[in-house]
Parts: sequence; structure tokens; C-alpha cells
Amino acid sequence: MISSQLHGGALMKVVVTVYYEALCPDSKYFLTKQLLPTFKIAKSIMEVKLAPYGKAKTKEHNGKITFDCQHGPIECQANIYHACAAEIIEDPLLRLEVATCMIMDNHSPQEAMNKCTSQINFDDSVIQNCFESYRGVDLLKVIGESTNSLRPPITFIPTITIDGSQGRQESILKDLLSEVCKAAGDSREVKDICKI
Repeated sequence: MISSQLHGGALMKVVVTVYYEALCPDSKYFLTKQLLPTFKIAKSIMEVKLAPYGKAKTKEHNGKITFDCQHGPIECQANIYHACAAEIIEDPLLRLEVATCMIMDNHSPQEAMNKCTSQINFDDSVIQNCFESYRGVDLLKVIGESTNSLRPPITFIPTITIDGSQGRQESILKDLLSEVCKAAGDSREVKDICKI
């Protein structure tokens, strides 16, 4: 697999993209029980991309973009907060910790974002500005386009791709670490992390 090749002397990381919804119980379970714990073990061999949109629909009317989300308008707000946080927080572990923290209680999205960013001493005004400006809506629209371009189309949320492939969803949802390890190849670093 290409991800296991050395590229310019650096290990190519396994790219894990998570297509999820902020109020989806299965998404919450995956982020808290699989994604964050796996990333803490294997962050040197994996890159995580968050795509908070799921089965939402993007609507454009008179130049204004709105969203219709599976779990209602609060989920749309929460998805935008997640999209803004994912773009703004540069540290991969902190980004994932904030997303996981927010998904624990997204029924009041702004409060969740405030609480979760304060735990890592992150200036939440930047995320709030993204949410309140066109930037947040634009981010969610782009994530929606990427979600809707998946082939095969999404039927279950969350859907996870590993290096662009949707194969083995059932296994990914139950044991992400072993699937990342399978995709990562057999370098010494991978063997140390995966205990192969």
C-alpha cells in the first residue's frame, strides 16, 4: 500500500477521514471509543480529517446557503462549530480532543465549544468568529460536497475512509487501530505501535 512507502525520507501517514454528524449517537461512540484512543496510540502513523456533515442537505436560495440536517437545526449549528474547530485548531491531538469533547454534549453547540476549548486554553473567539461569519457556512458546504461525492454514497453515519477507501466499515467501526495498522505497512515504527 502506498501509505507505507517512505516519501522524501518521511513516513507517509495513513489518512483516516471521518464523515460524521455532531448529534449522531454512533458518531459520538466512534469518536470517543475508537478515533481518539486510536489516535493517541498511533498519531505518528495516522492523519485524521474530520468531515461533520453526514446526511445533511445543502440548500442555496437567493445566494444564501442553508443546511437541513438529519437531527435538526441544532445539529447544523454543531456541525459548523465542528468544521470551524477542525480548520482552526492546528495541533492534530487538540483538534481531535475538542471535537470529541464537543460531541459528548452538542445539544447546546456554543456552550460545548466554549467548554471544550477552555479545557485546552484555546481562544474560542476565533472559532466563534468562523461560526458567525460566512466562513463556517462555506466550510460546511465544502464538507458536504466532499461527503456527497463519496462512492459508494454514504448509507451509514459515521462512514470512515482509510486512505480514501470505504472498505471494511464494520471492522473499522469496531477496531480502528487494527485497520490503521493494516494500512500502515511494516516499518519499524509501525511494528512498535501495532505490536506486529
